[in-house]
Amino acid sequence: MTETFRAIRLTKQDKSVACELANLTEADLMEGDVTVSVEYSTVNYKDGLAITGKAPIARVSPLIPGIDFAGTVESSTNAKFKKGDRVILNGYGVGEGHHGGYAQKARLPGEWLVKSPETISAEHAMAIGTAGYTAMLCVMALEKGGVTTNSGDVLVTGAAGGVGSVAIALLSKLGYRVLASTGRAEEAPYLKSLGAAEIIDRKELSEPGRPLGKERWAGVVDAVGSHTLVNAIAQTKYDGVVAACGLAQGMDLPGSVAPFILRGVTLHGIDSVMAPMARREEAWSRLARDLDMNKLDAMTSRAGLKDVLTLAEDVIAGKIRGRVIVDVNA
Repeated sequence: MTETFRAIRLTKQDKSVACELANLTEADLMEGDVTVSVEYSTVNYKDGLAITGKAPIARVSPLIPGIDFAGTVESSTNAKFKKGDRVILNGYGVGEGHHGGYAQKARLPGEWLVKSPETISAEHAMAIGTAGYTAMLCVMALEKGGVTTNSGDVLVTGAAGGVGSVAIALLSKLGYRVLASTGRAEEAPYLKSLGAAEIIDRKELSEPGRPLGKERWAGVVDAVGSHTLVNAIAQTKYDGVVAACGLAQGMDLPGSVAPFILRGVTLHGIDSVMAPMARREEAWSRLARDLDMNKLDAMTSRAGLKDVLTLAEDVIAGKIRGRVIVDVNA
């Protein structure tokens, strides 16, 4: 009898998508030289867009969505991996053009996998997930740009979301004074528990503003885009750095060159999907060292595969706080 495994299967239907829990076999998997027994995935904003069909994330049909996962190598013909290795997958078009993490099994090219740091469990790896890995890339960009703990405050937008929550925890542990921007005033105690020193109402940043504002922060981690990003840039100090990684408010950038040519501000774009392997490995090594796992646990909730379809709607609506671990075997 052919062995089956559970997965979420997405099918394109004209301009919409349909998702269902299905029993699949290895014959349904795509090509690759490593097969992974998946233990955990997570729910990211991009996953929400794919499953709800609110953006054309799925490039093939049918597709197993889920842009990341953690698990154990089941079989491999790739020289870099052997059976029993613990691995993490983020990006590379998985969950978009290649079957992703919302399944109990995955097959893919080994060149896309990162070996899990010894101190990070599969569960913690997905509590971090693409959102937390992206937050670390943002922190690394600020550091590369010369933003130190003596430079001034660092603003984090979309603070109660996955990227924002991990960014606050990372920055505060590293010694930065963090300002957290959120539209959810009720999350202030949560954000302060992660290390935020001050809460800013998102309304201060989300409407059209002036080309240049008062200098308020030395660095920014922005997961929102549009007017929020423009206003964050306009209030960044001389020689400051803005790391932009998201588009929750929009993909537009309705701003001015003034902060760049009058204050020397750097806008550093953050791509987690195709980031070079050396940068990925550095980010995961830094996460193992610089992220307080107690704070990670405090920002994390848990769900099973069957819950993902509802959670996809919630993440798009901005109703999810922090991170959600998906136990694909639950």
